[in-house]
Amino acid sequence: MKDYSLSKRSALRINLGVVVETWKMAQSLTITGHTFDEFRFVVVTLSDGVHQGRGEAAGVYYLKDVPATMVAQIEAVRECVESGITREELRSILPPGGARNAIDCALWDLESQQLGKPVWELAGVGAPQPLLTTYTLGADAPEVMARGARDKYRDAKAIKLKLLGDDQDAARVQAVRAARDDVWIGVDANQGFTAGTLTELLPTLIEARVQLIEQPCKIGDEAQLDNVRSPIPFAADESVQSLSDVAALAGRFQVVNIKLDKCGGLTEALLMAKQARHLGIRVMVGNMGGTSLAMAPAMIVGQCCDIVDLDGPLFLTADRNPAIVYEHGLVSAPTGLYGWPGV
Repeated sequence: MKDYSLSKRSALRINLGVVVETWKMAQSLTITGHTFDEFRFVVVTLSDGVHQGRGEAAGVYYLKDVPATMVAQIEAVRECVESGITREELRSILPPGGARNAIDCALWDLESQQLGKPVWELAGVGAPQPLLTTYTLGADAPEVMARGARDKYRDAKAIKLKLLGDDQDAARVQAVRAARDDVWIGVDANQGFTAGTLTELLPTLIEARVQLIEQPCKIGDEAQLDNVRSPIPFAADESVQSLSDVAALAGRFQVVNIKLDKCGGLTEALLMAKQARHLGIRVMVGNMGGTSLAMAPAMIVGQCCDIVDLDGPLFLTADRNPAIVYEHGLVSAPTGLYGWPGV
């Protein structure tokens, strides 16, 4: 398989631009320990005077990887980036996180323009096809979540439910399944379960034909899962940030949720997917929120994933133009958005 970490050093001086954008949400999103009312994204632009590449990052809120810290990290490596840098060199000077993600994705986009080849071809993954994506329901009263599944997401074929680890979780799952008997359902605890609460909830999850349990327990408490016998696979999200974390998942998690904001970009995400496959772990691609500009490079990873969760723009009141298309439960990216020569 292709070595994704390498790219040619640019022979031209690169101009780096960085801005922070605030995007309003159509409605708030509640997960364990956090409610989102708006999103702030860092957008990096790299230009050689003729060609331009862009990358967008939301960061990782639970690691305090926020726009201010991302911008500071980007400014700290400005001279290295503007002097010309490879993606492998970028991995050595910035840690995983939003700052590296924004620059890395912009480097892929810039190289696409310079070489006249789409990013997917450079990555060796094949032309992007529409992907079945989950649509996320934030934790709420059971009847509200059921209404969202039935009315707001009537086009969905896969729905992910945010759960809180409280006494309403069973009712939430039952209500959504009653409203939508036809869809794939996964649940995401965002570290909200213990071994005890998960064991208590499992019969309901099994009866409701839930297909995935994402990040059941807190980071550092993963050993709790060794005592839980579940026919439903566990997916690691917060428990795996970058390539160095993947090997530790084997035997405890059956799925790894790769997010470009966590791991630091498309380069590392592709390496993580390769490593997970080698270890027999199923691969999922997710997002920390974002516009279509953030979803487009993640869709390239999605071409080699078993589960796709790229619904970030659906929570926004507006999106970029051109935008990712959501139709019949599928997500597809227009050629004019990211990583296509001449754009």
